[in-house]
Amino acid sequence: MSDIPPKPEKAYLALLPPSTDGKGATSTSASSGAGGVPGALAQFKFQFNPTDYTVTKTASWRRTSDTASVDAAIPEFLGANPRTLSVNFFVTATEEMPDVAPQLDLLFSCCSPTEATRGQNRPKPPFVLLAWGNSTSFVACVTSVTANYRMFSPEGRCIRASGTVVLEEIPTRQKRQNPTSGGTASRRTHVVGDGDSLTSIAHREYGDPTLWRPLAEANDIDDPLRLAIGRHLRIPPADDLRAAHLALHAGNGNGMGNGNALHAANGDAP
Repeated sequence: MSDIPPKPEKAYLALLPPSTDGKGATSTSASSGAGGVPGALAQFKFQFNPTDYTVTKTASWRRTSDTASVDAAIPEFLGANPRTLSVNFFVTATEEMPDVAPQLDLLFSCCSPTEATRGQNRPKPPFVLLAWGNSTSFVACVTSVTANYRMFSPEGRCIRASGTVVLEEIPTRQKRQNPTSGGTASRRTHVVGDGDSLTSIAHREYGDPTLWRPLAEANDIDDPLRLAIGRHLRIPPADDLRAAHLALHAGNGNGMGNGNALHAANGDAP
């Protein structure tokens, strides 16, 4: 048995095609994607895993003043606001990447419409997922990217930078229901077709592309990027799928799927 510890997995930000119907993230027709998320357009890989990240959840309340009341008026709940996730990054030049500017430009592109949507009535930037090992964040949009260009080569190329990316949750469609009973649809199968990916199937069946990993586990798929056309996939009810996934990966409710994996692979930036 080797005493060499396993190499830490790197966190990355996967860029996904935005939806055109306002119902959540979609996937491209590509059979493989960038990084570990099938159907991803590209990925920003963290050279150094984050030492921490911040998830914020807020709610909206309205309080109407009552001049006749001695105490404060009872507030009226208006609704829950989307979660936000803020994470810092650090990039430095290497032999393979003598200039970090292209990596920063990739982050900045998350705030601009994708090339595929620029000719549409409502152009949209890409959706994103923050992934780390077996953990993925909620589907989100990037609301801000702040980059600090910290060091330059004699030729003026940026060779070191740091900054912060802020994500905001994008709601996904509710799981499909049986139209006669109102309950979860019975177990189904899906035959993989040309252009299908686990992300697109999860979005089509559950309205939630982040369920691609539990769907892979339910079908004993070791390599999600090699999805054979004609294969029959089991499509369990969403609740059963999530329960089975949680049984394999103990989550901690912090906005990512598996807190143990998050902190086991931790490389500090210098």
